[in-house]
Amino acid sequence: MTVSQHTFSLLQYPLPQHALSRLTGKFAQCDNPWVKNTLINAFIKRFNVDMSQALEPDPTAYATFNDFFTRALKADARPIHEGIISPADGTLSQYGRLQAGQLVQAKGHTYSAQTLLGGDTALAEEFLGGSFATVYLSPKDYHRVHMPVTGTLREMVYVPGRLFSVNQATANYVPGLFARNERLVCIFDTEQGPLAMVLVGAMIVAAIETVWSGQVTPLSGHPQRMQFGQPITLEKGAEMGRFKLGSTVVMCFAKAVNFTERPLASMVSMGESLGSY
Repeated sequence: MTVSQHTFSLLQYPLPQHALSRLTGKFAQCDNPWVKNTLINAFIKRFNVDMSQALEPDPTAYATFNDFFTRALKADARPIHEGIISPADGTLSQYGRLQAGQLVQAKGHTYSAQTLLGGDTALAEEFLGGSFATVYLSPKDYHRVHMPVTGTLREMVYVPGRLFSVNQATANYVPGLFARNERLVCIFDTEQGPLAMVLVGAMIVAAIETVWSGQVTPLSGHPQRMQFGQPITLEKGAEMGRFKLGSTVVMCFAKAVNFTERPLASMVSMGESLGSY
C-alpha cells in the first residue's frame, strides 16, 4: 500500500495540473442536460450521496454539475453547536498547537504558517502559540465552507501554486503540500484574535469562491492582496465560501484551542463542535 501511495504522489509532479483542473471545470459547468445529468448520476452512485438532505433533492433539477456539487442543504440539516465548529463536512485530518510556527501536515511532515499564509512574516507572528485544524472535504457530503466563529474580514490574499491532490496519500508524501498548492487566505478579526481561513486548491478543483467576491480563482502570477471598503462581518455558521469540486480548509487560530479529543481522520460535519478557547 505504501508503494502505491508513493507512486501516486510522484505521478502528479509532471502532470499539467492547472490545465487538467480547468478542463474539468468546463465539464462541470456544462449545462447540456445529457452531460450534466450523466455526471451527476454517476457521482451520486460512486459516492453514495444522500440527496434527502439537499434543499433540492432532485438531481436533474440542477443546471450544471457545479450547481449540484455546491448544493444547499435543508435548514435543519446541520445544527450549529457550541464552541468552535467545523467549517465543512469532511475528515479532520490534523489538529493541535502551532509549534514554533509549524503545522502538522501528516505523520513526519510539517510546514510553516508563514509559507501557508503567503510568506507574510508579520501575519504569521500573529498566530505564534495558537492552534490549527485541517478539514479535508468529503466528496459525498455538503461542499460549502462556513465560519467556525464570528469574524470580520480584514483581508484576502490569493497565493498561486501547484494543484496536487490533497488526499491523505498525497499528504503523506508531498512535502509542504498545503503551502505549495494554489490557495485563498482569508484573515478575519474575531473576539479571540485573528483567524485565518485558508481554502486550498487541488487537482481538478476548478475554482474557489467567497460570498463577498464571488469566484476568485483561478488567477495566476504572483500573490494578490485584496481589501474591501465596507466591513464584512460573518456570524458563526454563516457560509463564507465554496469549492467547485473538493479540497481542504486549514484554519489557524491566534489563541490556543482546547480541542475535543478524537482520533485523527475522524469524520466531522459542518456545525459540529471541534472544541473551545
